[in-house]
Amino acid sequence: STGKSCDPARWNAGAGRANDTKEDVRTLNAYLDTLQAKAQELHNIMTINEDEVTAETLKNRFIGKVEKARTLVAVFEDHNAKMESLVGQEFERSTLQRYQTCLMHTKDFMQWQYNVSDLPVKKINFAFLNDFEYYLRSVRKCGNNSAIKYTKNLGKVVRICLGNGWLTVDPYLNYKPKQKAVHREVLTKEELQRIYKKKFGVERLDVVRDIFVFCCYTGLAYVDVHKLKRSELVKGIDGNLWIYTHRKKTDTLSRIPVLPIALAIIRS
Repeated sequence: STGKSCDPARWNAGAGRANDTKEDVRTLNAYLDTLQAKAQELHNIMTINEDEVTAETLKNRFIGKVEKARTLVAVFEDHNAKMESLVGQEFERSTLQRYQTCLMHTKDFMQWQYNVSDLPVKKINFAFLNDFEYYLRSVRKCGNNSAIKYTKNLGKVVRICLGNGWLTVDPYLNYKPKQKAVHREVLTKEELQRIYKKKFGVERLDVVRDIFVFCCYTGLAYVDVHKLKRSELVKGIDGNLWIYTHRKKTDTLSRIPVLPIALAIIRS
């Protein structure tokens, strides 16, 4: 396997070297010493890096036949491609777009911080996450909650790496970001009534108004109203009209009484 040859009569099997003082024998032994030293050095490097060390993996590393290192962008792109194929079944298009945006931010961050287009997944550590969050806040001007959401999106890709053994230490172990409570303004009853009675004179805007008010009086999201069917409007045991529908986001069954204004919108 070394590509060298030796007279069997001069070979010392126990020492793994040739016995003689001639120049060709000394050259052969020196060459074998070099190979052994290289093998020992590779063994040390693989041990330090906590790589799997077997006769086969050491041989492959020695001859240059090494499995290509997993990289963050490659794993992220594979995740997004699989998610895209399941849009409409397990994922919404908006969820895919959020991960695509996160990948874009991740690529831009690595170029900004390390001047590289990709990194081995083993380089993803606690410092990487902190720097990524700082980049989102400072360079991308993301708000607190947006920065944390993108960092959490990246966390799904990190969990894929952990599950496959490509990453041995979870960088999120001590990463504890805190989302800030968002104060949302709510409409008063009077404001909602003004919207309901507002006449726009444009049929399209009247439809938008009706859908918005219907959402307010049923608690349904727009996507749930959009997919609402006549068959989901049923008469309850109280004799009144109810909505029995599965929520799009959570796939849970909701039973919602149809209040007078919502009923008027249905009939209009």
